Amino acid sequence: MAADNVAALADETIDFRFKGLPPNADGMTVGELAAERRNLFTGGFTTPVLALSAERVEHNLRLMETYSERHGLAFAPHGKTSMAPQLFARQAEYGAWGITLANPHQARVARAFGVQRIFVANEIVDAAGLTWIAGELAADPSFRLVCYVDSVAGVQLMHTALAAAGATRPLDVVVELGAGEGARTGVRTEAECVEIALAVAAADTLRLVGVAGYEGEVPDASLESVEAWLRRLVSLAADFDKAGYFSGLDEIVISAGGSAWFDAVATVFAEIPSLSAPVLKLLRSGAYVSHDDGHYRHLTPFNRVPAEGALEPAFRLWAQVMSRPTPSQAFANAGKRDAAYDLDLPVAQVVRSLDGTERPAEGVTVTGLSDQHTWMRTSSSEAVAVGEWVGMGLSHPCTSFDKWQLIPVVESDGTVVDFVRTYF
Repeated sequence: MAADNVAALADETIDFRFKGLPPNADGMTVGELAAERRNLFTGGFTTPVLALSAERVEHNLRLMETYSERHGLAFAPHGKTSMAPQLFARQAEYGAWGITLANPHQARVARAFGVQRIFVANEIVDAAGLTWIAGELAADPSFRLVCYVDSVAGVQLMHTALAAAGATRPLDVVVELGAGEGARTGVRTEAECVEIALAVAAADTLRLVGVAGYEGEVPDASLESVEAWLRRLVSLAADFDKAGYFSGLDEIVISAGGSAWFDAVATVFAEIPSLSAPVLKLLRSGAYVSHDDGHYRHLTPFNRVPAEGALEPAFRLWAQVMSRPTPSQAFANAGKRDAAYDLDLPVAQVVRSLDGTERPAEGVTVTGLSDQHTWMRTSSSEAVAVGEWVGMGLSHPCTSFDKWQLIPVVESDGTVVDFVRTYF
């Protein structure tokens, strides 16, 4: 990665664009504020404010590096989760092969910060985006981008756009095998996969390098059905190789792996037979960096394989109680603009009193979110008071990161040691 570009994020000036930050820090740079090591609760930060645990992010990065190495997997974590170049850099430090992204815009963000290997987990048919990709490939011989193809029509559009752009290097593509009827994108049958492979072979602007898919879309997913689909994916790769579709490659790419079934990926990818070239077994799980207190806490494969370790939820949204109209109602000043709510509501975890002491948020239940309000049901008038801070766990990292442009990184004693910049 371009270390200078990542380091330069510390030079950005703090102002009204970044919610939750201390008003008296306006005009300072991000690096200057981080160097002051202010306390999140007493250092002038305003509520609501989202915080990332420094220790838990570090733990999660290390755990997934160890897991990938143990199972012989290359790792291209999905960057659409955070869209944070600093975290991309940390993931690279912890052994990531590259970064997975979803579209040309996200790839442009990654390239601006020097990411040299990008896996786009979608078919790209945007002519402007393909023109940009052709330019990047031409300008930097060490840059590699791999993307899905899932239709002959898509292959033709890609070829037309790349040829018009004067592409000098072929774009690497993998055929996406769909996860079943009613699933999301991807080719539904192996016969159609062959048609697409032949279409790629006929396009000199493209190079077929492997197969891929997303097991999280397997209908009524279970460990057995997910593993069965993954074995279809591996068999497709073996059939392609036998037919000579990977002739001349130094490496064959087989990729899968969201955040819910990467243990199944590890199991089945360990069974990949010897092919005509070494296989890059590419895992793409992305939610692990922050993990969460809801959806992924329940779904994480580490629940099935506890001996492998456990991810730790690193997000906490702090909001302040601003209204207490009845003994059974309280309202805090965070809402849909601040908290993920697409999968589960936030969960009240801790209350911080005006004197700085903390207690479990017993008798406090989040029941809803308005644009700028958290609705809480309380078991008694003593459960929480106006002015107190409520720390909440969130569900779904992807829709937590995207609501915050600059996120404090906080040590366990409340010291803010860094800030993570996002680009959505």
